[in-house]
Amino acid sequence: METQEKYPKSFSLEFFPPKTAEGAIKLRQTREELAKLNPSYISVTFGAGGSTQSGTLETVLEIKNAGIEAAPHLSCISSSKAELRELLRTYQQNGIKRIVALRGDLPSGAGTSLGELRYANELVEFIRTETGDHFRLEVAAYPEFHPQAASASADLENFKRKVDAGANAAITQYFFNPDAYFSFVDSVERMGVDIPIIPGIMPITNYKQLARFSDMCGAEIPRWIRKRLEDFADDVDSLRAFGLDLTIDLCATLLEHDAPGLHFYTMNQTGPTSKIWKALNLS
Repeated sequence: METQEKYPKSFSLEFFPPKTAEGAIKLRQTREELAKLNPSYISVTFGAGGSTQSGTLETVLEIKNAGIEAAPHLSCISSSKAELRELLRTYQQNGIKRIVALRGDLPSGAGTSLGELRYANELVEFIRTETGDHFRLEVAAYPEFHPQAASASADLENFKRKVDAGANAAITQYFFNPDAYFSFVDSVERMGVDIPIIPGIMPITNYKQLARFSDMCGAEIPRWIRKRLEDFADDVDSLRAFGLDLTIDLCATLLEHDAPGLHFYTMNQTGPTSKIWKALNLS
């Protein structure tokens, strides 16, 4: 963790673009409330193949027009270089300065439609070639390793390739074991990586949803936490109280050990992130 203590703390939020008019209204209310926390920036997820691309742009511009730095996610899977080039030009023209550069999820049944760029390091290289240093580029990191990685060492090498291609910082997949994060940072430091690696934080509000997400992305829910969450069954209030205490303790431990900030996966909800933020006095 020697590299991380020198970086200024960044506390950021993540939204996903709404798919309905009702969702847009709800997200606007969430954004207005969470903006009071004065986050470093707000990122907005991206759907490959056109599913939510336009929603990402609209949401990003609305956030920027509200006076908050916005960072669109950009995925290379199922996108051509021409499509990516046009999006980059649009973001530049609208004063966007930060991008979260990702490979993206592989579409089911993918054959020859994966796009011209297959990996996140190729996307980072492409953005740098097209736009130079205009954008601050964040990439993904996996403290418990990417579920599709051939091995732990291969995943570390993949991460280093993204950094070497020009990434400025990284945001991790969420985790509940801080030692996984500490070990990951120590491992990439030994490989010569020296960028801020921001822990991704997932507030716990719904056990079934959390278990489903975790199974898909490879994030481990420690057995003792799973058992406690299962015990609450339909007692939503107790589950959320337990989840809140657990997440606050996790965040406090990370910050005490020099993590350079926190990135909250808000799930477009106000309450959980706001409570954690205020409990930790993040400002």
